[in-house]
Amino acid sequence: MSYETLNFGIADNIATITLNRPDNANALNAKMAEELHKVSIICDTNDDIRCVVMTATGKLFCGGGDLAEMDSAGDDQEAHLLEMATLLHAGVIRLSKMDAPLIVAVNGTAGGGGFSLVLAGDYVISSDKAKFISAYTASALTPDGSSTYFLAKHVGLLRAKELQMTNRMLTAEEACDWGMVSRVVPHDDLMDEAMKMARKFAGGPTAAYGGVKRLALTAFSGEMEAQLDKESISISSLMRGHDAPHGIKSFLHKEKPDFEGS
Repeated sequence: MSYETLNFGIADNIATITLNRPDNANALNAKMAEELHKVSIICDTNDDIRCVVMTATGKLFCGGGDLAEMDSAGDDQEAHLLEMATLLHAGVIRLSKMDAPLIVAVNGTAGGGGFSLVLAGDYVISSDKAKFISAYTASALTPDGSSTYFLAKHVGLLRAKELQMTNRMLTAEEACDWGMVSRVVPHDDLMDEAMKMARKFAGGPTAAYGGVKRLALTAFSGEMEAQLDKESISISSLMRGHDAPHGIKSFLHKEKPDFEGS
């Protein structure tokens, strides 16, 4: 299947989503929101996919929403934004709840919606040339794409409000220090290092990774009793698959496990 705004491929149990509007700063438009939603469904439902890598072509990761398209919607701006955000958010939710880990490889500046996509990653590896800026309020907009959900969890409430109200730009190293980025690497090494980590995840216990992801989503919002009940259900349900019983036996026999992802 071909796409207008991104490239998508699957190889060796790794799916790669590459934002591909380099002449438009890889800006998120309605079509990209739709296509991100479509590939998120594939990533969630294809059992062959055990890790997903998201990156971009060109010098920028994603400059944010396509403001020119928003402006051209005229009297339909509200409906246009609502439809676009709804599709984008459906995609982000699916990527956040699927079993496969999501690696975001940030090749350049991530602003606005691109900033939000970075925050939704399970593992974020950044080029040392990348920069990060919320940018929404500079155009009198509020954030979308998950950043109001994830940012404060990563950096704390006061710093989150600073980034979203002042549009302070962070370097890659600052973003790493603040907890938004897992690791910073030299620009030319970005994809090699991202794929190295992807191969590690793709060979791991995928169902367990999914359990970690879903439990983490409610770690800051639920009552303790509810969270621990979810932990009980998650850990015990893994015994229905291959990897957990196999992992236990492998550990006890001091053998290297061969995880199947189930």
